[in-house]
Amino acid sequence: MEWQLDGSHTSASFSVRHMMIATVRGHFDQASGSADVEDGKVRSAKVDIAAASVGTRDEGRDNHLKSADFFDVENHPHLHFETSQLEHVGGDNYRVAGNLTIRGVTRPITLDATITPVVKDPWGNDRLGISATATLNRRDFNLNWNVALEAGGVLVGEQVKIEIDAEFVHQPS
Repeated sequence: MEWQLDGSHTSASFSVRHMMIATVRGHFDQASGSADVEDGKVRSAKVDIAAASVGTRDEGRDNHLKSADFFDVENHPHLHFETSQLEHVGGDNYRVAGNLTIRGVTRPITLDATITPVVKDPWGNDRLGISATATLNRRDFNLNWNVALEAGGVLVGEQVKIEIDAEFVHQPS
């Protein structure tokens, strides 16, 4: 049974080191997707994130992230994730394997996830949540732009932590 991503109750964020000293956080404001749920268990999920919806609280940085140096939103308007396997590791915890596509490059990733049990909302819809985290190397997705620092190191770290909190809803027919 297909459930739809509730974009108003979903967040996708990331964090990366800046100048080897601070962590900069960003988010994406627009996401869509669906999950296949049977008997209250998630069987698969897919999510599309609008690359142009990136925000970091700095307009100049946001525009740079949208440019060909990073997400190249003109040629690659979406980031896409699709599950390939969900492994139950105990309680509400899962290991979620899948393929992530950024900038036309698809790579396998594994996320540590918590999947909430199905609940009925006040309007009669069934809902469930998935919270997931992973760390990836941005260079694996051809996000290579950087500047060497005079004192050593680089302007933008290679390791990017991603965090996703997604809510899926199934409306009765």
